Formats: sequence, C-alpha cells, structure tokens
Amino acid sequence: MSRKKAFALRLDPAVHAAIERLAAAELRSANAQIEMLLREALNQRGITVPISKLPARGRPRKEP
Repeated sequence: MSRKKAFALRLDPAVHAAIERLAAAELRSANAQIEMLLREALNQRGITVPISKLPARGRPRKEP
C-alpha cells in the first residue's frame, strides 16, 4: 500500500499565500501544488521521480 510521507514544512507566509492562490487557480490543494512544484523543480535538474502506484480502492475482488 502506497502512503504519502507526512512532515512539517515551515514556509514564509507570503510564499504560502502565493502557493494557495496558484493552487486555487489550478483547482488543486496547496499540498498537491507543492508536490507538483517540487516535481517540476527536480525534473528541471534532471531528476525524474516516478509517480507511486496508488492503492486499490473499493472492495477487494473475490478470489475463485
């Protein structure tokens, strides 16, 4: 099961406000926006990070 790593992030209030505005304009949460910006920055530096497989949702399939 793939889980996201939670940690505290201290941001300048102006940076946080800018991220929230950008996230709202792109219909994302601030958390998703930060992750997207980090992935873009890593990609610009030549570091490709694969997107983790999401856990299956819903009921498990019945096995025969």
